[in-house]
Amino acid sequence: MTRDGGQTDEELAARAAGGDRAAFDGLVRRHKVALYRFVRRYVGHSEDAYDVLQNTFLSAWRGLPRYDAARPFLPWLRTIALNKCRDFGRRQFVRRLMLRAHATEPVDPPGLTAEADLESVEAYRLGRVDAAIAKLPPFYKEPLLLTIVSGLSHIEAAKLLKTTPKAIEMRVYRARRKIQDAAGDFKTEG
Repeated sequence: MTRDGGQTDEELAARAAGGDRAAFDGLVRRHKVALYRFVRRYVGHSEDAYDVLQNTFLSAWRGLPRYDAARPFLPWLRTIALNKCRDFGRRQFVRRLMLRAHATEPVDPPGLTAEADLESVEAYRLGRVDAAIAKLPPFYKEPLLLTIVSGLSHIEAAKLLKTTPKAIEMRVYRARRKIQDAAGDFKTEG
């Protein structure tokens, strides 16, 4: 049982694998917010993130018959989300090549002065950091998002990405440096 008295993810997944849509809906409700945060930071745009998240849950639903209920559900779901993010990134890269479009650099918001309200400045800073994260290569972006946004330990992220915890630590450090360089004087948290 879980803290809220409900079934565990693994129990719900086993029921969902048998065709129980309500059990799957329970899994979606449990994990959609955290997965959305991860996907949103990976793809860079909220509309795209919703599409990727929807594809993640659709793939999870279709893949439930192959899910091994003896293994934890959440890492399995995160792996699907990560793969959908990678697929999205590849499609975007191909589209840019085909259309010869170039990403535009963020511009200063109009009227950004000392008198600008704090909320606008914070939104602008967050937008610059989000844009810098979205532009990171997957080699750095994936460990950063798995540890900082999804809250995995370096050991858990290393298992998911099939590398060592030390490699995760190094990639997260370098990702933060790249974000600081790309976003200017705005610092990342942590």
